[in-house]
Amino acid sequence: MHETALPPVWFRLPPGFHDIGPEDRTILDSVAQALGSPDAQRELAQLVDGLDELAGHGVVHTAIGLHPDEPVGVCTSLFSLSVRPAIDPNPRASVARTALGIARSTVWETSTRRFIDLPSSLPCYLVAGTIDVPRVQQQVFQARIATSHPGGLHVLILDLTSAATQHHGAYTDILEAIALTLTFTDPNPSPPLAPPTSRILEVLL
Repeated sequence: MHETALPPVWFRLPPGFHDIGPEDRTILDSVAQALGSPDAQRELAQLVDGLDELAGHGVVHTAIGLHPDEPVGVCTSLFSLSVRPAIDPNPRASVARTALGIARSTVWETSTRRFIDLPSSLPCYLVAGTIDVPRVQQQVFQARIATSHPGGLHVLILDLTSAATQHHGAYTDILEAIALTLTFTDPNPSPPLAPPTSRILEVLL
């Protein structure tokens, strides 16, 4: 399949999420130290280490979530948006095949799957649950949503991952809420430029 240009897409992240990239490592290290939480520092370091790897998997946007955790501490999470070429000319079939591939992955320890009704009526599937991470010997929670770009040439995959598995319900709701804000036209377009004044018209007036 020929590579096509990335399609336009906009979305809103809820409070507590901050856009990040591999170039932000120094800033994130400073934030982790300021939080004074060894767990948060370790989780932030793990997340940042993976940012370089994500770019090779079609990830076009990443953001880190920092939220208070009772009684003390901070929960961290990583949001990512991936854009991939559609694997079927039919958008519904393409999204269904992508979601089925996600659901059948052997990394899931437990998972739930369901449809999501988007305002755009585009096909949308959610898979969420816990996965085993052998390198860190612990489970993490991940929610994944697959949907289509209106042009039908691309599949969008939204991911939210966190080691705070106790907040799985809240993280699932957050990712679904982000998916509901997806739009494919600029929500804040720049005002149109005024047409140039005709010199002939100026003379006539």
